Amino acid sequence: MGSYARCHEEVDALKQSSTTVQELPGAAPYRPTPPPEWKPRTDPAPLLPDPEPLRVLGTDAAASADPALLRRLYAELVRGRRYNTQATALTRQGRLAVYPSSTGQEACEVAAALVLQERDWLFPSYRDTLAAVARGLDPVQALTLLRGDWHTGYDPREHRVAPLCTPLATQLPHAVGLAHAARLKGDDVVALAMVGDGGTSEGDFHEALNFAAVWRAPVVFLVQNNGFAISVPLSKQTAAPSLAHKAVGYGMPGRLVDGNDAAAVHQVLSEAVDRARRGGGPTLVEAVTYRMEAHTNADDATRYRGDAEVEAWRAHDPVRLLERELTERGLIDEDGIREAAEAAEAMAARLREGMNADPVLDPMDLFAEVYAEQTGQLREQAAQLRAELDAEAEQGGHDDRTAGDGRGGRGTEGGTR
Repeated sequence: MGSYARCHEEVDALKQSSTTVQELPGAAPYRPTPPPEWKPRTDPAPLLPDPEPLRVLGTDAAASADPALLRRLYAELVRGRRYNTQATALTRQGRLAVYPSSTGQEACEVAAALVLQERDWLFPSYRDTLAAVARGLDPVQALTLLRGDWHTGYDPREHRVAPLCTPLATQLPHAVGLAHAARLKGDDVVALAMVGDGGTSEGDFHEALNFAAVWRAPVVFLVQNNGFAISVPLSKQTAAPSLAHKAVGYGMPGRLVDGNDAAAVHQVLSEAVDRARRGGGPTLVEAVTYRMEAHTNADDATRYRGDAEVEAWRAHDPVRLLERELTERGLIDEDGIREAAEAAEAMAARLREGMNADPVLDPMDLFAEVYAEQTGQLREQAAQLRAELDAEAEQGGHDDRTAGDGRGGRGTEGGTR
């Protein structure tokens, strides 16, 4: 018998003859015991979401809603719907590289923008251009990233809107960090971070909620559950009763709301923002909504969902829900509806005009807005490119549009955008 076979026989013999400490003659039986004086750190009951999403429109609660707020929400919803249709048309015309439409989700987008005060911060995802526009951002600037021009296209500090985030959920830890830092400085600031249901499967989601709860950071997480992460349905992502239930595991309250009910979304987010501002910590809000259009203009949604499903949700359209509430209560008439539509059309015309203008590009912008203070290597590279551009201009083959500081004379200076 070889040494290898003998070794295995010895191991088998040891396995058959070995005993654990608990199996020794006279040993007390093993009884697992809990830690001394163990008890839950937090009562989970107050953190649990309601069994059904909160609704306001079409219920008795609508009677107590502020009429002025409802009319403003309606005007923004109409403008938002027109913004989505216009941006989608721009992709077909080649003016936009891609556009992730939020048609059907306008109630979430608008409410998220309107509940924030000027000093607060919005942290959007790539689908949340409408939320940025509703917060006051110029519609053309909001589409600059999707046009393939500048990375952001606007000054985040000026508008208190973080850059539109394309990687899933990476904006959530940023929101927590800003909110926590603001509280340490004594600033009365709340951060509202938006994410889709697909983003809740990312590690950044877990890290952000965990830090936010431990630090009691003044941040609100709004999950727009629109049914699909591109083509992956929610049932393939989580077995939780709802995404709002995930809040309990982190020690924060979870709220469930009808994401197509603009009044309900505004109410729930307002309560969450007020709670955060008072020092109550973060809240996870799940808005149940639906993406009416494809994931982007490059997606074929018919491959993973049927027309009947889309039509069922079309009957729960956020614009029509609010319009019906306003008309039935006599809060808006045909003139008011027409005014909202005309204002939306005027916005769309300005958007077309801005997007039809060719951007003035400056190669030196490669070095702008990279660091607050440029590194020596960047200065060296900028000088090299400037010399090449000057040499090309002297040869007469250079387009004057790319010779200067096409964006307000920033040139090679560092920036803080």
